[in-house]
Amino acid sequence: NIPVNATWAQNGVTIAGGHGEGGATNQLNYPHGLFVDDDQTVVIADFRNDRIMQWKNGDTTNGQVVAGGNGEGNGLH
Repeated sequence: NIPVNATWAQNGVTIAGGHGEGGATNQLNYPHGLFVDDDQTVVIADFRNDRIMQWKNGDTTNGQVVAGGNGEGNGLH
């Protein structure tokens, strides 16, 4: 729940991507889906790179591939 008197930072920080479209760990290509867990870890489904990327809280440089990243799959393995 967000308090009624909540205030927000005026400037944001890019933590995922921000280096153009591509397949490096600091790039995304058609991201579809974003999840932030209780530890503020950001998880993104990177659609065109066929992978799931993760950025730990405080990491603003490179993400980590946590699933996929080896091309398009054709089933559950």
